[in-house]
Amino acid sequence: MDTIKEQEDIYYMREAIIEAKKAEELGEVPIGAVIVKNGDVIARGHNHREKNQSATAHAELLAIEEACRAVGSWRLESCTLYVTLEPCPMCAGAIVQSRIDRVVYGALDSKAGCCGTLMNLLDEPRFNHRCPVKSGVLAEETGHLLTAFFQKIRVAKKNNRISSER
Repeated sequence: MDTIKEQEDIYYMREAIIEAKKAEELGEVPIGAVIVKNGDVIARGHNHREKNQSATAHAELLAIEEACRAVGSWRLESCTLYVTLEPCPMCAGAIVQSRIDRVVYGALDSKAGCCGTLMNLLDEPRFNHRCPVKSGVLAEETGHLLTAFFQKIRVAKKNNRISSER
């Protein structure tokens, strides 16, 4: 891959990280996404599952919905999705259905990743659309956001348990 494309991937992943930090500020799992078309960010999303009490309020799905409104079509051809964590099966399905051209993600998801870790739904030959995936862009940074978030939750739960035992 050429250096310019690598620099673009890093730049837009940093934009996705900004979205992930917005999720964290809301007490949500820090996952963020941006969708880029022709060099412009046309959509942004971050987790809203707790806020909306919705299993489908993932960063990727919210960004896909916004991108569809931005382009006036459900087809997101010529678009790249940047997301801080490998998409789950639900989000991978939406990526296929929306015809996104390329996906770039940061951290691997060993529990639900469907863009190469558990399986790769984006390269399933039985589907009518496939798209290339680039993994590991700023993986250390995106992974650290998640690790630190869950560590804070574990500490808070432990502290609550200790204080309730008193």
